[in-house]
Amino acid sequence: MRTTPPNRPAIRGRWRRLGSAAVATAALVLAGLGTAAHANAASTAAAKTTATSASTKVTWTRSCAVPKRKGEMACHALRVTGGITAFQKQQAKRMGSTPKAVSPKAAAASPTGYGPSDLQSAYGLTDAASANGSGETIAIVDAYDDPNAEADLAAYRSYYGLPDCTTANGCFSKVSQTGSTTSLPTADSGWAGEISLDLDMASAICPNCNILLVEAKSASMANLGTAVNEAVKLGAKFVSNSYGGSESSSDTTYDSSYFKHPGVAITVSAGDSGYGAEYPAASRYVTSVGGTALSTSSDSRGWSETVWNTSSTEGTGSGCSSYDAKPSWQTDSGCSKRMIADVSAVADPATGVSVYDTYGGGTGWVTYGGTSASAPIIAGVYALAGTPSSGSYPARFPYNAAGTSALNDVTSGSNGTCATSYFCTAGSGYDGPTGWGTPEGTSAFTG
Repeated sequence: MRTTPPNRPAIRGRWRRLGSAAVATAALVLAGLGTAAHANAASTAAAKTTATSASTKVTWTRSCAVPKRKGEMACHALRVTGGITAFQKQQAKRMGSTPKAVSPKAAAASPTGYGPSDLQSAYGLTDAASANGSGETIAIVDAYDDPNAEADLAAYRSYYGLPDCTTANGCFSKVSQTGSTTSLPTADSGWAGEISLDLDMASAICPNCNILLVEAKSASMANLGTAVNEAVKLGAKFVSNSYGGSESSSDTTYDSSYFKHPGVAITVSAGDSGYGAEYPAASRYVTSVGGTALSTSSDSRGWSETVWNTSSTEGTGSGCSSYDAKPSWQTDSGCSKRMIADVSAVADPATGVSVYDTYGGGTGWVTYGGTSASAPIIAGVYALAGTPSSGSYPARFPYNAAGTSALNDVTSGSNGTCATSYFCTAGSGYDGPTGWGTPEGTSAFTG
């Protein structure tokens, strides 16, 4: 492999603005499940918003626009549009040069975020990534079509020296939620950026894995859930989901309809709007994935992490579910129902990851953050660890390794204000924003 080049409380009953859509002013509920939002409510929300990380002066925009229809879920990707990323600072220090700021008007000629070797190093996966994953399939579930998905994935993998993954060699496949390879959803530039991020992160962590992209015809829970079922039907044992919305009383029905797949590791982003429980991250059958800020360090690991939090409305999600029952393996005492998150990985755009994208608002190399990055990273770790045992729920696996060296305990930072400290504040052991921590190898992700 080539060395990396210089390189709030939840608003109940409404879909929230997550990783890449601004819907804070729109009451977007699932059709038939509550009071419908007026169509013009969504139009009052900006299609894109920007935020600034005070510590790094990195700015970004939300990748996906406002959901197109009532009841649609938001994706979780944040694209960096200005400033100097942690990766650029790291490379400039190494070379004794001055980093050039990201320009919002043009894609960079080379990556400005972390690449595969960085991520594999940070999470103790270098050896596993080179040796494991052959024959495993990671499914990426997103909404709408990215017509450039395969070509952009090929460019990413070629740049970093990863094995080819194409339809021609059987490594990559793209289907609709019905399994069709020809009748695909309408193309959407917002979700295309999300798709590129997801595909690249699965590749970065598990270069030898096959990748199945399942595109839902819209971002409704029903269609995305149908796409999850199709991914499992087609044989994927690892399914990554980088979308979500506010909880509702229908979530337990969705659990059994779409996410109850024993023997399949299903990962879901915890959200990007700070403290507050989201769905489907709150499903008892999935691994909910929080987000961290990842930086190089002089310690033996070589990396350090804190809770990703930029402002009261920007940061990793976490919280105690209002509806989903607590799984038997989750034993924290402050939340009587399902607690978010289980584990975590990098998500801060200021310490973001490189993505190659030519349809989703990018024209080549761009840097992304959001828990859209952390969910496919963790799906990749599960895939490196091997096929889950039949009948198991892999969300349980990290709990078996709790408190061991198999996980990097994240002990600093918070993502908001909460009455029960660990719901929103990191500390030794389990906490909401980062769960039991981030991967240190694969042993915490096998049964």
